[in-house]
Amino acid sequence: MSQPDLRAFLRSLDSATLADLLCEQADRDPELRRRLLARAHGGELAEVSDLLDDARPAEEAVQVTSVLDTLQRLLDGGTQADVAPLARRAVDKITAALGDTEGAVGESQLERAVALYARACAAHPPPPSRLADWFLGMAFGTPGWPDISLPDFAEALGEQGIARVKSTVDKLLDVDDSGRRHTARRLQQEIAEVTGDVDTVVRILSEQLPRLDVSLKIVRVLRAAGRHADAIAHAARALGNDPAARRGSPVEELEGAHAARPVEPVAVLLADGRDEEAWKAASEQPPADMIAVYRRHIEELIARKDAAHYARAAAQLRRLRTLHRRAGTAGEFSEFVTDLAATHRRKTRLLEEIRRARIALPKTLR
Repeated sequence: MSQPDLRAFLRSLDSATLADLLCEQADRDPELRRRLLARAHGGELAEVSDLLDDARPAEEAVQVTSVLDTLQRLLDGGTQADVAPLARRAVDKITAALGDTEGAVGESQLERAVALYARACAAHPPPPSRLADWFLGMAFGTPGWPDISLPDFAEALGEQGIARVKSTVDKLLDVDDSGRRHTARRLQQEIAEVTGDVDTVVRILSEQLPRLDVSLKIVRVLRAAGRHADAIAHAARALGNDPAARRGSPVEELEGAHAARPVEPVAVLLADGRDEEAWKAASEQPPADMIAVYRRHIEELIARKDAAHYARAAAQLRRLRTLHRRAGTAGEFSEFVTDLAATHRRKTRLLEEIRRARIALPKTLR
């Protein structure tokens, strides 16, 4: 049968019969199945793309959530379509929206969008250098926002992309840029973890000692690398008790001691510089109860009067804003910022860090 005759025959079939024939063939032909799914999702992705373009401020949170739901469903279903560009646009849309103090889009949506983008990139990696530059911009250009994780993007970045990130991190650690040094140190550790540089991971963690949780992480890193003797020796040093009095191995005792440790309050974690742990702990408490804790912490950071603490104060202001939103007291946050800016109007570096964190200042200071 010639192609024109075949096309005429196919057109004569009803849609249900034609669909059954295509599905049967797609089950036998993976390439045909991929092409059919890509075409089917193409229309859906076009609709989602239009939704991002047409999002209005009043409906932005709902529309963004709809976009993220669609992306997650496609990725969970193993779509063959390249959804990375659309996921990237969703991240950029949320990033821009978070700069609006009256916006309804939240940091939890940014975290979700970044996680979906990481999954999409793993399936269809962008050019490593381009992805690395985007990653660095998110890591260092969005103070106070959720930390972007290198391990999530390691597969898509590959050796070339990770090397590019490492080059920038190493340069920042060599200069006195206190505002970005904390992020650089975190990324230095993550780079060492994904590249298997155990000694560097242990060295960085050791700078945080003495802490049971850090000691336990060092032990686990050493054990994962097959360095069991080093792990036992470190656990014994961390415990610091009489070897003859032990009832089990040092590693088991260290794990037990850590498990028995009482949960540290948010204020203690903040004072110890453990901002991410503090934020996770704060998220489990009533937002209204945490507002006073974060306000005091911000004022304490500003009182230190140096660039690094100003940067941290600006970062914590974003989280304070989130707490006020969750508590339904966004107006009180604006009043707090206004009073803060008036009190510290001569601290130009502090005001600069607050602007970088995209916190709206009173018009008289803009």
